[in-house]
Amino acid sequence: MPGVSLRIDDNEVDASPGESVMQAAVRVGVKVPGLCQMDGVSVVGACRLCMVEVAGTPRPRPACATPVAEAMDVHTDTEQLREHRKVLLEMLFAEGQHVCAVCVANGACELQTLAAQVGVDHANFTPPPSRLTMDLSHPRFGYDPSRCVLCTRCVRACAEVEGAFTWGVAGRGREAHLVADLGRPWGEAESCTSCGKCVSVCPTGAMFEKGTSVGQRRVKRALVSTLTSRRERESAREVLK
Repeated sequence: MPGVSLRIDDNEVDASPGESVMQAAVRVGVKVPGLCQMDGVSVVGACRLCMVEVAGTPRPRPACATPVAEAMDVHTDTEQLREHRKVLLEMLFAEGQHVCAVCVANGACELQTLAAQVGVDHANFTPPPSRLTMDLSHPRFGYDPSRCVLCTRCVRACAEVEGAFTWGVAGRGREAHLVADLGRPWGEAESCTSCGKCVSVCPTGAMFEKGTSVGQRRVKRALVSTLTSRRERESAREVLK
């Protein structure tokens, strides 16, 4: 199948059919910000931070969910896009209780890193009072909904990689939050295998291992993509036998 030629910022890119704009951009060293996308799990385009401008289209499109096309002209870093990402990040900070100074993920938080890169040092929105309490019922892990950005990485890793289907999203709007086994406390979720994949893919301090203090959370976010790649290689070997 012939390749696809496109332009991303100042780069001429040769991509494979079916690749996303984000995958093609990463390969040529163009960093497109995002929180929900992760190698090894399906694409949902939930965070909208990876929006890019494509010549000839009326509005920005999510780089993670937009397939490459012949002669596509993509711009990833315009003034409009920078302002869009800045407002989105401010809203994410305002929707939760993201106090970095007392967070287990301080220094290892993707939301914190993106804010520094974009220049968000305060939120112009008033955070709502926290109405959801932490779930500390699991013997090893905890979940703090006030630090959750609803990227659903944990949901997808649990379902697609571990095959447990423990996590889901309940509620709508400001009431949306993660639930285990359709509403049980995490520690009572019979489907949970305690594998920790959900904790390893969390971009913030929403999911953490008990016993970690401020700034001590260190996760292996490449775990899921490594497992997925190994399984794909093993499947390919079986087919060739």
